[in-house]
Amino acid sequence: MIEQNLVKVGMADLNIATDGAVLKTTGLGSCVGLALYDPIRRVAGMAHMMLPSSEIARETNINLAKYADTAIPELIERMIKAGAYVERMKAKMAGGAQMFAMSGQSDSLRIGPRNVESCIVMLNRFRIPILSQDTGGNFGRTIEFDSINGMLSIRSVQFGTKEI
Repeated sequence: MIEQNLVKVGMADLNIATDGAVLKTTGLGSCVGLALYDPIRRVAGMAHMMLPSSEIARETNINLAKYADTAIPELIERMIKAGAYVERMKAKMAGGAQMFAMSGQSDSLRIGPRNVESCIVMLNRFRIPILSQDTGGNFGRTIEFDSINGMLSIRSVQFGTKEI
């Protein structure tokens, strides 16, 4: 990808892209990388969410991008301010892996699957369809999302690169 058109999204971070910029985030293990896109306005957004719900937040001023239930509304709001329409938004997502195998696993340790479930609930709330996803497994991912064509490129050590 062309470096000057790359918009980096860190862990527990979110950002938007227009004018052909590419959004990129690395280190998706149990975290979910969600890409939203308005194909008419070509406004794209990406969030790198670590946890499913802000209800478990201990900090007073929470980082909205850290939790699926707060990151998705914030990302939608930023995209609307950039000219996108929620009625036209489409979603793609990757990540949500179960990075550590544990016997007698409690629900609190299923962070990856719970992150995916929380994203699905929030997207349904806003009536945003999920066009495709590459979630689960037990491996990390790096993703790039193209704001021109809405293509999500997913790279992993185990499986190389694929586009959805």
